[in-house]
Amino acid sequence: MRSLHLLFLLLLSSIGSAQDRVMGRVEIVEAARSQIGKTIRYSPDYMVIDYPGGDIPLDSGVCTDVVVRALRQAFQFDLQKQVHQDMKAHFSAYPAQWGLKRPDRNIDHRRVPNLATFFKRRGLAIPITDRPEDYQPGDIVTCTVPPHLPHIMIVSDRKTSDSCPFVIHNIGAGTREDDCLFDFPITGHFRFKVPPDGD
Repeated sequence: MRSLHLLFLLLLSSIGSAQDRVMGRVEIVEAARSQIGKTIRYSPDYMVIDYPGGDIPLDSGVCTDVVVRALRQAFQFDLQKQVHQDMKAHFSAYPAQWGLKRPDRNIDHRRVPNLATFFKRRGLAIPITDRPEDYQPGDIVTCTVPPHLPHIMIVSDRKTSDSCPFVIHNIGAGTREDDCLFDFPITGHFRFKVPPDGD
């Protein structure tokens, strides 16, 4: 009887793991984690980059670059191209806080408010809660670092001893995996449907 119980638990575990992979959660997390030790600096400098598929040097970047690189590696989903195309077609739907008159494909996808707007427009927003179990591996979370710095993180598949997920992000010292999901006020919670629309 004990062996049957263990077999049942193993079966449930394998089903959960397969579902995570089908939904793309594992791929997002692995792609984000692969940046740890490679992206070692925080650099918000404006740079002219290739389009599409442009990127600044891998050893530096900001919080959004973790997400951009992870989605490219996991799904070949190019946020630079997707955000730029959507902003060209619907520029007024995006935040105007930078005083721009037209999209800028070098920087638009590297700004947290633009990514949050894009994700909402794609129907990826899900409820914000204070329950750790609601945040699944591969979810994307935005928050505000006091006093008013927008930040973005990817939920990890690793958890603390009390089952709160770690996050993978760059908050100032390169890409890291930290226990800080609820350290700052959460402003957005997004979950990709896999495969994502677009290319």
